[in-house]
Amino acid sequence: MCGIVAYVGPKDAAPILLEGLQRLEYRGYDSAGLVVGNKGLKMRKVKGRVADLAAAVPARFKGGLGIGHTRWATHGVPNDVNAHPHLDTAQRIAVVHNGIIENAGELRAKLVADGAVFLSETDTEVLAHLIARTVEDTDSLEEAVRKALKSIVGTYGIAVLDAQRAGEIVVARNGSPIVIGIGEKEMFAASDVAALIRYTRQVVHLEDGELAVLKADGFRTFTMDARATSKEPLTVDWDAGHYDTGGYEHYLLKEISDQPESVARTLSGRLDGRFNIAHLGGLNLDARETRAFRRVKIIGCGSAYYAGQIGAQLIEELARIPADAEPASEFRYRSPVVEHDTLYVAVSQSGETYDTLAAVQELKRKGGRVLGVVNAVGSAIAREVDGGVYLHAGPEVSVASTKAFTSTAVAFALIALHFGRVHDLSPADGRRIVEGLQRLPDQIAEIVKQNDAIEALARKYAPHPSMMFVGRVRGYPVAREGAQKLKEVSYVHAEAYPASELKHGPLALIGPDMPTVAIVPDDELLDKNLTTLGEIRARGGKVLMVGHRVPDAKLAEDVIVVPKNEVELDPILLGIPLQLFAYHAAVALERDVDKPRNLAKSVTVE
Repeated sequence: MCGIVAYVGPKDAAPILLEGLQRLEYRGYDSAGLVVGNKGLKMRKVKGRVADLAAAVPARFKGGLGIGHTRWATHGVPNDVNAHPHLDTAQRIAVVHNGIIENAGELRAKLVADGAVFLSETDTEVLAHLIARTVEDTDSLEEAVRKALKSIVGTYGIAVLDAQRAGEIVVARNGSPIVIGIGEKEMFAASDVAALIRYTRQVVHLEDGELAVLKADGFRTFTMDARATSKEPLTVDWDAGHYDTGGYEHYLLKEISDQPESVARTLSGRLDGRFNIAHLGGLNLDARETRAFRRVKIIGCGSAYYAGQIGAQLIEELARIPADAEPASEFRYRSPVVEHDTLYVAVSQSGETYDTLAAVQELKRKGGRVLGVVNAVGSAIAREVDGGVYLHAGPEVSVASTKAFTSTAVAFALIALHFGRVHDLSPADGRRIVEGLQRLPDQIAEIVKQNDAIEALARKYAPHPSMMFVGRVRGYPVAREGAQKLKEVSYVHAEAYPASELKHGPLALIGPDMPTVAIVPDDELLDKNLTTLGEIRARGGKVLMVGHRVPDAKLAEDVIVVPKNEVELDPILLGIPLQLFAYHAAVALERDVDKPRNLAKSVTVE
């Protein structure tokens, strides 16, 4: 959530900050602002989009260093005053901040009693005043920031300027990401590499409790107790072209259409046709360690959680190991029993999801073995876990996850195949799964070619105020993710239930104004699923069926036919048309498709 960009170097900072903020728009925000300066600080901030901020910045807005921010409101309504950056009373210190300061109320009261004048309702302004009070008693901005942060309870990723110390920026991290970009006689920082990729591909990730001083000729990192730390730069594989729409009207449609290629990248180099196994060296588990696990627990949030449910089903079916998925936000707060023979898997597209990261840290404290399934190389979760699988899906800009969700499900199929072959999955069944995985990219391309037909269906159903999604066993997590996508981008209310649960309550909602999207794979439960469709139609409900065959016309008003794969892998394909359906419903309803209201791409606060 929110976005930070910082620059120090020989160029004018404002254009670089604005371009970086535009790259971070996908994260979700409601206001934007920036400060530049060398002698004194110049600030502009507005409620609204980065384009509104750019229009408010005058032509003569010069300065060789600066910080910028896009805000997703937590403390105080979205308006010009609550937008970041925030200054102290003397306008010497400027701060941008991601995260939440939990003791902001207590600190604000003390500062007001000491004469500080607050302009905003935000927790962040507390930091500006704290640093300003401290900087008067020290010889360095870094020392002032370090001392101020010792008073803070909560999470933060911050960038700080001092009007009296031109040429340097201090950044710090605790629970909210900060990435340093290394340029030629210039330095950058941001909350996401997307803001840096046009200028540099050499980056350093700060750890929690770590700070850095940036100057044009380099950077220095250290801990809260002033101990120097050593950082090795990483090379980012993505380039600026990955963040363009590529001629599509929206990023969301581009990313749905990218999935034949993104799934191929997830699979690349990982399938062994000779031994019918998946090569996943990043798991850091030998065969003996793998066989020692008696249970798998998958944790994630939102779409990552639903992908984890698909993963749990795959692991149980192929490896015959008990597996389940749970929301990370619930897991971390219920004082979970951490078992030595349970393997924990954390799922996050960004690798920075705060609830999932906190759950990983809790598991590590209790001695749990944790793997990660993430897309962002070098992210916090990737650095915390004992091993894992990178998705290699490429950057995902639209807030609603599509290609990362699908690649996550594919990654779990690889994990399940790997575990299955170590356990009791036969070579013949291993070969069947390997061949099924190899077919996925072409089959996804077939589904994407149905775009026009799915668009027509979406326009037909979009006017309905609510929709029901149902699925059974393998189809249930697909239904949950389908409902999630529709809610996220179209704002149409959608509920997902196991198909067998309809008669236990939700059937009361079924009628002409409550259409049902039914996930009906051609598997051993086909007849039971068709019976459910009959129950819905008997009560006047409309049915849009997503499956592998066209049923009796009395059972479904509309059908989307999906290519058939192996029964274990079918859920991966059944979810693709639901992504297109949600996208086109959102377009029909004239929604802000890539930036849905109230939502953010990376949820880095609780």
